[in-house]
Amino acid sequence: MLHVSLRQLEYVVAVGKAGSLSAASKLLSVSQPAISVAITHVEGRLEEPLFIRRKGVPIFPTAFGRVFLKDAETLLNDAERLEKPGVLSQRRQRRITLGILEELAPVWFAPVLVRLTKEYPDIEFRALELSFDTLTRAILSGQIDLGLTYDLGLDGSFDRDVLFRVAPRIWTAPDTQIATRSDITLAEIADLPLILSDQGLSIRHILGLFHAIGFNPVVKHRAASIELLRSLSANGEGYGISYTNPPGSMTYDGLQVARVRISDAHAIEPIVLVSTGSQPEPIGQVRASVADFVARRIPVSEA
Repeated sequence: MLHVSLRQLEYVVAVGKAGSLSAASKLLSVSQPAISVAITHVEGRLEEPLFIRRKGVPIFPTAFGRVFLKDAETLLNDAERLEKPGVLSQRRQRRITLGILEELAPVWFAPVLVRLTKEYPDIEFRALELSFDTLTRAILSGQIDLGLTYDLGLDGSFDRDVLFRVAPRIWTAPDTQIATRSDITLAEIADLPLILSDQGLSIRHILGLFHAIGFNPVVKHRAASIELLRSLSANGEGYGISYTNPPGSMTYDGLQVARVRISDAHAIEPIVLVSTGSQPEPIGQVRASVADFVARRIPVSEA
């Protein structure tokens, strides 16, 4: 909480420059009593005298006052600059924050950040790995300028560019009958024990895909990461389902795991670049650059 106003600081600095209350009064078109009250208030708050005041002689700042007046003038100059049209927006445009859904971050976080820092060396970029709920709230509140995420039913509050679309995969041990398939439908796996992500939105989305076609599957395990989901699947603990599709067929515990594409049309999920409201430049340029980069660098497994 501020106890000294900018107006009071302005009065104090004016007295320091003018050398008297009367001269400062004329400079500011403010009464001398108002200036005197401001000085008394500031000195009382600081518990230090700012000026040496003697009747009939000019006012001089104390040693403490000289330091304080210099800092106060700097603060007033900064405040005046912030009031000028466009200053805040120009500063903000040189700092752009990108939010990336945590499930997409292992593939896109580093490549996108490296691309942007090379293409726009004068802009300070910050990338954050976030959950879906946190990411969307941050975009709506203005804490994030751009978000890279699955669509997952985003409403009309968001402007979005669809970059590409992905199908979920079912993960299984390589010796199962499913592993021999090139693709499979949700109806064919609805009775299997499933392994899903333990994130609330993700698991609700996957279950919603089954509910949409009249099935209520059993979830045997909830995995905190895609690698745990793959490991459980490879060990025969169920059948994992995820949109995240890392390359390679070996799990961290050294087993082979197979993946099969789920072919239901309603399961296809867009990966989108989102923002909200009007975006001043260079955010619009950065958005176009990210969209082009992602579209050109789609993983082979998703193409």
